[in-house]
Amino acid sequence: MKGQKLLWTYYILLICWILPLLQAARRKRSMASYTKKVLKVLSVNYSNIYQFHDLLDPFLVERVPGTPGNIAVQEFIESQMADLGWNITKDRFMDITPLGQKPFTNIIATFDPRASNRLVLACHFDSKLMHGKTFVAATDSAVPCAMLINLATNLNCLLRKASANGIPQTTVQLLFLDGEEAFVQWSDRDSTYGARHLAQLWHNTPDAHDNSKTMLQTITDFVLLDLIGTSDVSFKNMFSETSQLYEKLYSIERKLQDSGFLSIATNSYYRPFFANLPAQQMGIQDDHIPFLNKGVNILHLISVPFPSVWHKQSDNKAALDFTSIDNFNRIFRVFVASYLRLDATKNACRKKNEEL
Repeated sequence: MKGQKLLWTYYILLICWILPLLQAARRKRSMASYTKKVLKVLSVNYSNIYQFHDLLDPFLVERVPGTPGNIAVQEFIESQMADLGWNITKDRFMDITPLGQKPFTNIIATFDPRASNRLVLACHFDSKLMHGKTFVAATDSAVPCAMLINLATNLNCLLRKASANGIPQTTVQLLFLDGEEAFVQWSDRDSTYGARHLAQLWHNTPDAHDNSKTMLQTITDFVLLDLIGTSDVSFKNMFSETSQLYEKLYSIERKLQDSGFLSIATNSYYRPFFANLPAQQMGIQDDHIPFLNKGVNILHLISVPFPSVWHKQSDNKAALDFTSIDNFNRIFRVFVASYLRLDATKNACRKKNEEL
């Protein structure tokens, strides 16, 4: 009897030791590694800052939920993603705010709805109500939303080449969320209207490919971009579940910098976005919270500390550093291509002639 109890004790201890290792192994992502020449194609050759200006300018209007500016931005997002051939759905709803009922619209653009899993990249496209002041919220979050459309535009050819070879296991999905900002004062009820509604909707919706899963459970990782665009952007490693992704971004940035594939402004030096730091949860409130609370893996790319123009009228185009923006676009483009294991050697997708 004692021997049997001892055996069971060893068995339980073994399970307690192995289970965390198995869980860590399941979280580990298999991401592509690229040669220096492919890194140059993805970062330098796919870079087009003039294109980015064209994508950004339509966002630089007041776009409080329910206003003409908000509707105009919705139409711009939809037209851009439709032109790229992505599948577009809308999550429209009404919600009670401190200023009465307001309409909200989340826009969901999916590259290949046939895929069983989704890498979700998100931003919020609304701007904060500033009561008589003109506020276009360039960093918060016009630039992040323009970055997502820029990413889709530049990777679209590679995504189509990959999809032509069969249904991908994981596709990329862009979320343009409405109603992140508070109408009066930030609280659990007066904020993140779109994110809260969509997280609950997907929590209650079975996956079209596998009824044993919900839509939320098909999200491999949820990457939220916010407060990006000034020269002093700095990202922290906030969640252990996505620490590998943060470390991948750090590694990509170092490789691109060492290879001379990132730009440095005249009479300046390169200021890195990412640091070699362990994960440390910071408790920042943002659109990721409703998804985090329902068990979704979160990578929160928000500048910490917040930019000095945060929630000020000066958060406009004049506050932006387009060298920094272009560098982030290069790093993030390589990251997403690597995550989806896109073959960046495809001749037909090159932006410029280059021998690989």
